Amino acid sequence: MLDLKQFEIWFITGSQHLYGEETLRQVDAHSQLIAEFLDKAAPMPVRVVFKPVVKTPDEIYAICQEANVAPSCVGIVAWMHTFSPAKMWIRGLTILKKPLLHLHTQFNRDIPWGDIDMDFMNLNQSAHGDREFGFMMSRMRLNRKVVVGFWQEDAVVQKIAAWVRVAVGAYELKTLKVVRFGDNMRQVAVTEGDKVAAEMTFGMSVNTHGIGDLVAVINQISDAEVDRLAQEYADTYTLMESLQKGGDRHSSLRDAARIELGMRAFLQDGGFGAFSDTFEDLHGMKQLPGIASQRLMADGYGFAGEGDWKTAAMVRVLKVMAAGLTGGNSFMEDYTYHFDPANPLVLGSHMLEICPSIAAGTPSCEIHPLGIGGKEDPVRLVFNAPAGPAINVSLIDMGNRFRLLVNEVEAVEVTEALPKLPVARALWKPMPDMATGCAAWILAGGAHHTVYSQNLTTEHIEDFADIFGVELVVIDRNTNLRQLKNELRWSEAAFK
Repeated sequence: MLDLKQFEIWFITGSQHLYGEETLRQVDAHSQLIAEFLDKAAPMPVRVVFKPVVKTPDEIYAICQEANVAPSCVGIVAWMHTFSPAKMWIRGLTILKKPLLHLHTQFNRDIPWGDIDMDFMNLNQSAHGDREFGFMMSRMRLNRKVVVGFWQEDAVVQKIAAWVRVAVGAYELKTLKVVRFGDNMRQVAVTEGDKVAAEMTFGMSVNTHGIGDLVAVINQISDAEVDRLAQEYADTYTLMESLQKGGDRHSSLRDAARIELGMRAFLQDGGFGAFSDTFEDLHGMKQLPGIASQRLMADGYGFAGEGDWKTAAMVRVLKVMAAGLTGGNSFMEDYTYHFDPANPLVLGSHMLEICPSIAAGTPSCEIHPLGIGGKEDPVRLVFNAPAGPAINVSLIDMGNRFRLLVNEVEAVEVTEALPKLPVARALWKPMPDMATGCAAWILAGGAHHTVYSQNLTTEHIEDFADIFGVELVVIDRNTNLRQLKNELRWSEAAFK
């Protein structure tokens, strides 16, 4: 699992020389205390690094320039303890490339009613210092997160920590390499997209390698490596009897292990964080990479089927954002519906490749025929996802822009045995209800592939959209179709 403590958020406080050295020393000391508190706060996934108070345009420019090139810095938290004239910030904000969170707080929680004087007022004037700073960013049309409240409040810390996770995800996406093994599934529309526009917007690079390149690596895996991984399968999962050592399908388990080892080596050697494939283009492979894709996702790689590189990238990014949180994130597909008026449900699944990070209990390792793909029977992990709140996230290419679509859902326990459907699956109720949620998704052009997240929220995806300046459409408990249609029309005008 990715250790987010390798990353930093810089805590930068603005002031000016007007107030004298004693006041500036207090500003510096107070800022350091806030940074240290945030750094030690349990929800904070990265290190929070205090930076000396900036007081001039040159100091502001220098710290923004330094943040841009610092490899461990994923963003900035800015706070105006005193009044910091915002024209001083123009040059620095103009060059700043890292995400910015504006913390609107003050060092003291309460007004000291009996002792307050003008010295206190001059020192503690975030109430209008932050407004000056906010105006400048609005005038410059800069996207940022604004968090308001006392810095020791749990809600404030949680909001900052949530944004920090998104900043790390954005940092990852800007350098992410996605490999496509083969092309998209033929004639499918939504998995296509402009890879050049994606790199310009998000930074990720998406390139194709032929299946022959991958198969060559798979064929070089030694029998000893395969033996070790096959034993790991047996130790980790409930193994189907025929797949166990001595069983009549044990050779298929070894074939699946060889595919996983080959794919893992290819991804590691190429520095790839995400990948896609398609069952129509796997020449030279004995079976579809079911358990391989599942386990690679469980280890943090992004994946999506049918050549869907956009969803593969988002799986990786959400996994990075959620590192260390309870629950999982997985490639998902809305597969079929249960239209019972009293209990409408969506069955989410895929042919093989759902990440076991979302499993309830220990997955079962099984082998079964697959009606498409033209390969030998593939090995896969079979499990149910647990009940609980979740989101489905889709990144789609609308031609002139990218759109992020979120549907909040409530997963329910899978109580039926489903003996003839040996795949991983999840059941959920889309918000606000089945008819509205599905109609809204379709009106917004949502893909049939999504990232299913048990541990991230709409707030994370909203912050992500803000960082990259892309359109966001949210389907939640408050969604009204008439209003949604208007929002989609307004977006057409805003993003024309």
